[in-house]
Amino acid sequence: MNIEMELLPLLELGLYNGWILFLILIVAEGLMFLLFPREVVSRLTDFDRSKWSRTQRISFATGKTFSLICIILIALTPLKLGTVGFGLGVVIFTIGLTGLAASVITFRRTPSDRPATTGPYRFSRHPQQVSLFTILTGISIAIGSWAAFLVLLISRILNSAGDRAEEKACLDYYGESYREYMEQVPRYLLIRGRIKKSNG
Repeated sequence: MNIEMELLPLLELGLYNGWILFLILIVAEGLMFLLFPREVVSRLTDFDRSKWSRTQRISFATGKTFSLICIILIALTPLKLGTVGFGLGVVIFTIGLTGLAASVITFRRTPSDRPATTGPYRFSRHPQQVSLFTILTGISIAIGSWAAFLVLLISRILNSAGDRAEEKACLDYYGESYREYMEQVPRYLLIRGRIKKSNG
């Protein structure tokens, strides 16, 4: 199976560019948020960053910058229509989109006084981030761009600072039940990333 990938494909405005798949993601997220109660959307999107360290803030902000660059590359790169890479990319994209939907639905069904630990949360503490990474990886393959994928990878590494801060906040809020969950479930799929017990 030959998957055609280029370091940096020709960037151009076009009707059949990667933005089509990205738009599907935005519409899907918008519909989910539109149908969810405001309280659930708030829990999904509002983050208290008052306790973040300076390093976490810088890393997260830099990661978001790389995320924006990735989106621009996706929007300006034509889809590799009719190729194996396009087909594979769409399959991976669909898997990621399904995982994202399952993750937010599970989050919605979980009472606010308990951490989400069922559904996709049995395999990852951050299934939404795993799903988004999968979605954007699929788009990168569908447009045949190593540049988009490498920028995506850098952004995910940098944005993990936000995931670690979120875990610390969950640990403070949920206590021992979340610590036990952390011991059993990896941060993403293979990386556990445990938080050490504080002495205070």
